[in-house]
Amino acid sequence: MSGKSATLVWMAIAGGVCLPGSELLALDWFLLDLFVLAAVYVPVERLFPRVPQPIVRDGFATDLVHFFVNHVLVHLILLLAMLPATTLLGWARYEPLVRRVASQTLVLQIAEMVVVADVFQYGIHRLFHRVPLLWRIHAVHHSSKQLDWLAASRLHLVDIVTVRAVTFVPLFLGGFSDAAIRTYAVCVAAAGVFLHANVCFRFGALEKVVVTPRYHAFHHAADAEALDKNFAFHLPVIDRIFGTHYLPGEAWPKRYGIDG
Repeated sequence: MSGKSATLVWMAIAGGVCLPGSELLALDWFLLDLFVLAAVYVPVERLFPRVPQPIVRDGFATDLVHFFVNHVLVHLILLLAMLPATTLLGWARYEPLVRRVASQTLVLQIAEMVVVADVFQYGIHRLFHRVPLLWRIHAVHHSSKQLDWLAASRLHLVDIVTVRAVTFVPLFLGGFSDAAIRTYAVCVAAAGVFLHANVCFRFGALEKVVVTPRYHAFHHAADAEALDKNFAFHLPVIDRIFGTHYLPGEAWPKRYGIDG
């Protein structure tokens, strides 16, 4: 993967979508991403809210600061996230595997990345909940008492870098093509915002196959029965395998945040 391609890929995973060939300053990127996301989600959340709440709700300013800081530091985040794989594990890439994987169709590569990345994301995500020091960092993300499109940005820098770095390792070693990783990264960035949105959409049987806003909402729930559940980002089946799946009937969480 070339340096420029990797930068584009991890700019997307770090918090937004970048058009190939564009060179944006961090502040420009912050303003563009904020405008686009607000233009999409503010009207959608007003038309289809799960919980009626003002646009500038409690904690909005805190989330806006996180959104700003994470965008201004995007280049540092990218560098830190890619370093472990590109500087320490380059020797571990098996070229026959790299060529074989990259020669597959784009759709097949993306499907494989969804599975591979989610297994690794599940593992590191669960560690952030189990290890006290890591939980103090990850608790920043769970401190939101109201969820919406902006709440997805409330993340500690160490949390962002660690999760991106762990996710990048298998994709780098697996030899997935630039186009496939770029497409996957854009989808991940979009999904991260959508899963936190304050929307009432129901997906029926699809909720058993892919992670939806209701599924992820229970991960943020302060309800006792939902604590430490639903770690998967893409595939609920991973939570089922490891015994952390929780999606009761047609219900939604009663409250969000960190109890106590």
